[in-house]
Amino acid sequence: QVQLVESGGGLVQAGGSLRLSCAASGRFFNYHAMGWFRQAPGKEREFVATISWNGVNTYYADSVKGRFTISRDNAKNTVFVQMNSLKPEDTAVYFCAARTTGWGTSNQHDYPYWGRGTQVTVSS
Repeated sequence: QVQLVESGGGLVQAGGSLRLSCAASGRFFNYHAMGWFRQAPGKEREFVATISWNGVNTYYADSVKGRFTISRDNAKNTVFVQMNSLKPEDTAVYFCAARTTGWGTSNQHDYPYWGRGTQVTVSS
């Protein structure tokens, strides 16, 4: 079992930055690919970024490419997403998710473990 807890959300002005963290419990964190997803009000949950078990491979949604950076610290069982140049359209609840394999995908159905989310609000 993997339990995930997100933190770092908040209110920020457009153009600002936030860093989200996701703390994971479980013995096998180092072997799990991790992902970040988000859900805006009235919209479906969408893919943001994913990172492989060893941190070598990353993949981003086009909407965040060049602005967001996903990373992980396996010694601390934590995955991060650094969000820069934030836009009002980035406003959403951000979720951390874990796969049972080492390689990430953009398909939320490939992730059996989910956190409860953290709210990010970007004001214009």
